[in-house]
Formats: sequence, structure tokens, C-alpha cells
Amino acid sequence: MLTVPSFENARVLVVGDIMLDRYWYGDTGRISPEAPVPVVRIADEERRLGGAANVALNLARVGAQTRLIGVIGEDEPGSATRALLEQAGVVADLITSDSHPTIAKLRVMSRNQQLIRLDFEKSFALDGAFDRAQLVARYEAALAHTDVVICSDYGKGTLADVQSIIATARERGIPVLVDPKGSDWQRYAGTHLITPNLHEFEAVVGVVGDDASLEREADALRTRLGIDALLVTRSEKGMSLFAEAGHLHLPAQAQEVFDVTGAGDTVIALLGAGLGAEMPLADAAAIANLGAGIVVAKLGTATVTPGELKQAAHSQRQGRRGVVDEDELAAIVAQRRARGERVVMTNGCFDLLHPGHIAYLEAARALGDWLIVAVNDDASVRRLKGPTRPLNDLDHRMQVLRGLAAVDWVVAFSEDTPERVICRILPDVLVKGGDYTPDQIAGGECVRAAGGEVRVLDFVDGYSTTSIIERMQGDTAKPR
Repeated sequence: MLTVPSFENARVLVVGDIMLDRYWYGDTGRISPEAPVPVVRIADEERRLGGAANVALNLARVGAQTRLIGVIGEDEPGSATRALLEQAGVVADLITSDSHPTIAKLRVMSRNQQLIRLDFEKSFALDGAFDRAQLVARYEAALAHTDVVICSDYGKGTLADVQSIIATARERGIPVLVDPKGSDWQRYAGTHLITPNLHEFEAVVGVVGDDASLEREADALRTRLGIDALLVTRSEKGMSLFAEAGHLHLPAQAQEVFDVTGAGDTVIALLGAGLGAEMPLADAAAIANLGAGIVVAKLGTATVTPGELKQAAHSQRQGRRGVVDEDELAAIVAQRRARGERVVMTNGCFDLLHPGHIAYLEAARALGDWLIVAVNDDASVRRLKGPTRPLNDLDHRMQVLRGLAAVDWVVAFSEDTPERVICRILPDVLVKGGDYTPDQIAGGECVRAAGGEVRVLDFVDGYSTTSIIERMQGDTAKPR
């Protein structure tokens, strides 16, 4: 069973070609009188990290300790790149070139379609483009605080001496992962793992017609280059891991592919984070596969969060419903809201489930597409109900609730009221049963401020946990 770990102790060093991705957004309403091209009225601009910087961003987003070494120009795109890295929490150990510009790509977008891409670049492979001795010195110093090295090669010249980078890390027992470029992979010999896509792989070994030939060519390439493992991403067929321990084929996780830009960066970043967190290689590959399925459903170079990974792993284990933690729940609700679906939330102790509870939960579920039930943990029940409660512990109560047809997700909270978790999740409808007014319901103010609504439902007469307990105690006291 795949579990998403904490990546906070993973120390990952990224070395490679740094880029800045710029997006101009606007509407097209006419054709230019000067040439048969659309006229785009630019209304908005966005800047995102690309290349090795996007790998570093992906690492930082999942909580890994991330350092980036690379080259930028002494220009405005370089300053913007530094600022974005700082905002993301990446330690940016960057060399500035006064002769070469920061590599930048400008995409003009209209109605979610890319009309044109303009590239601003000059290869850093030329002599004098930057001080290579300075890069080597910074790299060797950083290795003392590194668990995993990622080489992000886009063929722009930063990794012209990648062989020495690999050898230095291997001498110190540090695994190196490489996202390769071009067809000369001999320069990556001796690395721990490389992560080509199928097109890149076939450019080196030739066309592979089936899984058997893919496995044969992958094993031959591993032997020829002296590499420990090879992970081939295969679009709708998922990805395949080839290592000495055997072969692992992982099916694609994406429900909908919107944009594959930067998906390779996410894959190698999550592999590095997983290995840095001491996950087995097969599990790290499975985490990377989950991340790829998430990121291709987003527009442009994108990242994933721990909550999204946890939700994807949870969905693999238990489908779309069940007991979740807050991070998973936040990611779930964000996805449902993006699809225009209506999320309802309620809360309670639910110590002894009775017909009144069932009717109430079914009525709450009828107000939307999905129902979340937040449940008091055992300590908060004791504070609210007394030292003899709950009769059933938290796990028991949550498992009973998750089995109800009306309930989609169950989450626990430890406070006396669910206000904090409600204000984090912000459901479309907040529901409470009893004689409350909407203004008295914990979390209601947050929900209304976010545009949601607060509803009060009547309980079914004749049922309450307290009365059931009292009747049971009365029956026990009768002489027999």
C-alpha cells in the first residue's frame, strides 16, 4: 500500500539549465490587416520558473530542502527568476553571466490555446559564457549537505561537464538522477538513474514495438552505460522502471490530460524527494507517477502539493470516498470546486449512530453533490460530554460513518468546535442539526464570507444518543 511520506528531511541539490517561462494572455477578435495572423489584445501576464528551476520548485512545493545551482543573465528575467525562487523557499546558488541572457520562453495564449512561443536564449556551452570553476566549487561545497543530486539537462550548456558532476557525487555515495537531452547518453554513464520519455529513449535505441522489446533495450542500455536504473515515461501508458531488482510498469494516473508542459520536471523532482526521504526506488517511482497524473491536468509548467499526492494515493487505495486527513480533504475539495460541484459539510460526535443520525445525514447529502462529516476526537468528546464518553473510540465512529451511503468523506478534529477545519475547507454548504440559528453555528461566518451558505436541519423526534444511553442504564438497573 503506497503511503506519501514527509519530504521535510530530504536534502536535494538541483544542477542544470535554468529558464523563465512567461505567459501573455489575451483575447483574439480579428485578423491583422498587415498579415494573416490573429491580433491578440494582451490583458494579463504571468511568470513561472522553468527547466531546472521548475524541478527545484516542484521539490520545494512538497517540502524538500532544496538548493539550485545554475546560471542566469545579468538582466530583468534573471532578477525575476531569483525573486520567484526566493518566494518558493529554494536556496538559489546562482552564477550570473554578464555576456549571456537568462534563458526565457514567451508564450502567447488565447482561450487556453498557445498561439506562438518565442525563445530568448544563447548557449552557455561557449567558452567564457560563465565561470565554470565557480560552478564546480559551489557544487562540491553543496554536496556536504545533500542526499540526492538531480541534473536537469535541457541542452543549454550549463551541464556541458555533466560527467564530472556525476563522478564527484558517486565518489561520495550520493545518487544522481538525470533528465537527459539529445542522443549522446554516454555522457551520463555511471549515474544512478535517468528519466527519458519514450520519444527520447527511442532516439537512442531505436523504435520499440512492444513491452518485451522495451524491456530488452532498456536492460541493454543500463548495462552499456553502467547505470543503476532507467525510468521511461510513456504518456497514456504510464511509466516503466527498469532496475537490477526487476521491471515495474505503472499505469497512467491522469483522468484528463490538459498540458504536459513540465511533467518531466515533476517526475524527476518527486523521484529525488522520495529517495531523499529514504523510500524504496519502486515506491518513489509510484509517487512520481501519481504526481505526473496530477500535473498534466493543469495548464502550463505546474507543481503538485503533498495534499494532492495524499489524495491521489488515497484514491488508489479506497476509491473516491472514506476517511481522510485535512491535507487530503483540502485537495479533494479544491478539485471538486474547480469542477463546479457542490460540497456540503457537517459535524458531530456520532457516538451511537441511530435512525435520527441517518435521516439527518441523508437530508444534508441532498443539499449538494458531496458530503463531508467532521468528527470530534475522543478527548474533545470527553470535554463536551463528560468522562464516560465516548462509548466508541474515534476510529470506530469514523469507520461506521464512512460505511454510510450518504457520507463521502470523514475527517477528525481535536478542538471543542470544528471552526478551524471548516474555515480551512470552506464548504459550499455548512449544515447543523437542532435548534441553532445560522449565526450560532461554528465556522458559519467563514463559510458565508467565502460565498457559501449555512443551513439548519431538524433532527428526527424521539432519537438522541443521550436518551439511548439513559434507557440502557435504566434497563441495566432493573432487577432480573
